[in-house]
Amino acid sequence: MGGKLTTPNILPPCDRYMPSRGGGAGNAQRQPAVVVVAVAEVPARTRTTRRRRATMPVKSSASFRMTALPMVVAAQLLAAAVLTLTLVWVLHFRGGFSWELKSNPLYVYTAHPLFMVIGFVICTGEAVMAYRIVLGPREARKAVHLLLHLVAMAFGAIGLYAAFKYHRDAGFPDIHSLHSWLGIATISLYALQWLVAFVYFVFPGAVMTMRADYAPWHIFFGIFIFLMAILTAETGLAKFVFPNNYPSEAFVINFTGLAILMFGVVVVLAVILPSRY
Repeated sequence: MGGKLTTPNILPPCDRYMPSRGGGAGNAQRQPAVVVVAVAEVPARTRTTRRRRATMPVKSSASFRMTALPMVVAAQLLAAAVLTLTLVWVLHFRGGFSWELKSNPLYVYTAHPLFMVIGFVICTGEAVMAYRIVLGPREARKAVHLLLHLVAMAFGAIGLYAAFKYHRDAGFPDIHSLHSWLGIATISLYALQWLVAFVYFVFPGAVMTMRADYAPWHIFFGIFIFLMAILTAETGLAKFVFPNNYPSEAFVINFTGLAILMFGVVVVLAVILPSRY
């Protein structure tokens, strides 16, 4: 295929006379001196392509030469660090939070980062890793994945209410910063992703082929929205660092931001790495 048949030019002619065993010249017979064999010449380009295919490694998640287990363990440690640093910052440096109307508006606003970090960072990260963490049938993993996302949205709704309440009590405009824009976009996409996933993967009327076609997009948008939540948390923490802050509080805020960033990276690695190598 694609090659051409060539015959060597040095072959002797095929119609020479060869003497017979009788020895007489008259008894000479026409016999072929050699047998011509047609050789298919393979183009050099085809040979090079085959050689490359034989030596090129397979690109897959197994190429990392490790499983998701170390990343899952590291994610749990980082989640505990994020929660601890956030609680220390909110309870120790900010004096806690309160929903009372006569309380300091800053106490109301302090609830915003606390519930947002618990919901859209920790709970969402655990939900993304549910298929790596939960042991059991696929239906159990799916249920944990779905419920953790629902819990994350519940915490996020409380945190969003705290932000709007603080702006209303303090007389500040709503949705005027980059952090607020990212936050509204993240919450909207989060809710839309959950509803679409419920229709495709939980609703009994969904067709299996539709689920198979949407599954890669569900994973992609899930990771994308989770990274948006990480970015929103980082921009929100930056708003709390002012020159007149206590140095120790600024250090806690910065370490919280680093822990959140590392948690996001480890969660993504836990998702793309294979469960077994």
